[in-house]
Amino acid sequence: MAAPIVAIAAAAVGFIAVLYAGKRYFQGPRCTSNRILKRKSVVITGANTGIGKETAVVLARRGARVIIGCRNIEKGKEALKEIQERSGSTDIFLEKLDLASLESVRTFADKILKSEPRLDILINNAGVAHCPYQKTEDGFEMQFGVNHLGHFLLTMLLLDRLKRSQPSRIINVSSKRHRMGSGKIKFDDIHHERNYSRWGAYCDSKLANVLFTRELSKRLEGTHVTVNALHPGTVRTELARHSFLSSTLFYPLAWYFFKTPEQGAQTTIHCAVSEEMEGVSGKYLRDCDIVEESKGAQDDEAAKKLWEISLKLVGLEK
Repeated sequence: MAAPIVAIAAAAVGFIAVLYAGKRYFQGPRCTSNRILKRKSVVITGANTGIGKETAVVLARRGARVIIGCRNIEKGKEALKEIQERSGSTDIFLEKLDLASLESVRTFADKILKSEPRLDILINNAGVAHCPYQKTEDGFEMQFGVNHLGHFLLTMLLLDRLKRSQPSRIINVSSKRHRMGSGKIKFDDIHHERNYSRWGAYCDSKLANVLFTRELSKRLEGTHVTVNALHPGTVRTELARHSFLSSTLFYPLAWYFFKTPEQGAQTTIHCAVSEEMEGVSGKYLRDCDIVEESKGAQDDEAAKKLWEISLKLVGLEK
């Protein structure tokens, strides 16, 4: 009897060890830089929850002056209090920012330019995912409008301040899903009016993030302003509220396979502070490491065309 019991116990221990190793693997690596950010100013969009809030806590803890842009001011106030308490810093500020409104983006950028003599790090983090078909205030498909166009306009409006504060960094939070969907931007139906897919539109908006990063990096050569895109991992956040992933039935699997927001923020933090990323631009990262983006995201002609169309759509065409 003893032998079977020992075998069962050994098998159980082995199974638990495998589960633990798997859990550690899915958590991903952590940013290892200890860089301090005193006298540095950071703007983070969508920092009232999830990855953005965790990023704000860490950067504030490192001494940065942090401005968070949030659509919902009441939730933003709650997040602001939590970030201050957890970071031990009071040098954190909240401004209203609705990326589904170009007017709101312009108002937010104007406040930043008036209040911040320097801007060292811009983190374009906010986003929506898999939502039913709807349009922004300006008539853009919601996911493309918020995830790409709102951040495109914000970046362009703050670009001179970033250049003046160089060396500075721009970080675009994209997703591995930029590899999926159609694999290319549908320039003839950019607002998905003819054939809408929640997942397809999300994938296309994340592809736009990477193409924008690619084109902007070329235009910033020689300025000491870098721009990089990243996949944070599959993270348990409110971003999945419109998908089956938010189901309580899915929670046990999500708990095991998904990262927490704190774990999901590590690649963003790495891009923002790591000495390894000094002077590195136009790259795509996952798990704090540079990896190859999709073939569609390496299309220079598509990146340039998206840039030109984006300028026109947000009213910056010259």
